Amino acid sequence: MTRSLETLTEALLVAAKRAGAEAADAIAVDGIATAIDIRAGKLEQAERSEGVELGLRVLMGKRQACVSVSDTSDASIAAMAERAVAMAREAPEDAYAGLADPSQLAQGWDMAALELCDPSEEVPAATLEEDARRAEAAAMAVEGITQVEASASQSRRQIHMAASNGFSGGYGRSSRSVSAVAFTGSGTGMERDWAAEGRIFAADLPSADEIGALAASRALERVGARQPKTGAYPVLYDERISSGIIGHMLGAINGATIARGSGWLRDALGRQILPSGLSVIEDPHRARISGSRAFDGEGLPTARRAIVKDGVLTGWVLDLATARKLGMQSTGNAARGTSSPPSPGTSNIDLTQGTKSRAELLADMGTGLLVTSLIGSSINPTTGDYSRGASGFWVENGQIAYAVNECTIAGNLRDMLMRMTPANDARMHMSTRVPSLLIEGLTLAGA
Repeated sequence: MTRSLETLTEALLVAAKRAGAEAADAIAVDGIATAIDIRAGKLEQAERSEGVELGLRVLMGKRQACVSVSDTSDASIAAMAERAVAMAREAPEDAYAGLADPSQLAQGWDMAALELCDPSEEVPAATLEEDARRAEAAAMAVEGITQVEASASQSRRQIHMAASNGFSGGYGRSSRSVSAVAFTGSGTGMERDWAAEGRIFAADLPSADEIGALAASRALERVGARQPKTGAYPVLYDERISSGIIGHMLGAINGATIARGSGWLRDALGRQILPSGLSVIEDPHRARISGSRAFDGEGLPTARRAIVKDGVLTGWVLDLATARKLGMQSTGNAARGTSSPPSPGTSNIDLTQGTKSRAELLADMGTGLLVTSLIGSSINPTTGDYSRGASGFWVENGQIAYAVNECTIAGNLRDMLMRMTPANDARMHMSTRVPSLLIEGLTLAGA
């Protein structure tokens, strides 16, 4: 008889206590996923995965250890608990490890309001293959496209967490996606671009035809790409990639980074790091959004908060351990899997949108670079010095002049944040909503 995930986590806690653990938390994940890849009109790959994975963390004083297994038998659970306790006894002490106090735990959440799982039936692989073939056909129907790689996938996961401090909670997640990469030209003149969409509810997903056609249109725009000029120019980061800039900021204020005494924003708490009027909001309670959650990976309640308010950094991204080390309170940002302890991570992020469209920002920049793709990364985690390969479009007199590739953008992230101007084109369904960003005074290395 198949046991529920809640029953499995309870069994893990009982086994941990029997093995001698002083405290423990457990997670059980039941997941299925199907993916179809089409290339050059043929089925390239069909994948299906399904199974249950269990994770157990035990604490012996200030020592902890994590073990994960995919065998849900009683014998496996007992052996897993004994192994975890033996490992914890030999682990180095961590003065900040430990479960939440029961008074800190989330209570009375409304998981249904978050709409994290599509109630409709799982579709057969043939339906996914049809989606991928439609995306491919729509792209190939555009003159000039020579090849297309298209994919479609779906996944469902049920998750339950429990701990010896009394926490117990779970939820389900689903996703459905379609993507296409279109190629044009050949040899050294070959160019490509992509389009992809993913949603929690299949009914919200744009049509595969739209996705394929958009990939083709983007690829054809890149025909004749060449290196841009070298010098100091404004750069407009397209909405498709602009979230990376805010991602670098969030990484620099992650509690794990700050607790180590590193990070290029380690001295910025309470100081201005963005232009006045701009805020970064974390909202883990948006319905039908992949990053939403009612409680974090340690059972603490989640809440909407301004990480940056009117340009000023108001707090770090903390779980319990990093908060204890810094003498602060957890911000409810713990994330965890089955094989490692919790660590800090954000949920849904919003950067204040601007008042101008991307086209208006292009007009404002005059001459510069519109970046649509970034390649590689060289970020100095201590100083924030930034260097990335890029491709996109050269802009002259506020208009796109030609496609560019093989160039490098360099600057310092702290300076870049203070010089950015957001457009108003963030996509509302994204977990991280960041519009196109115009940043002045970056160094381009091209021809």
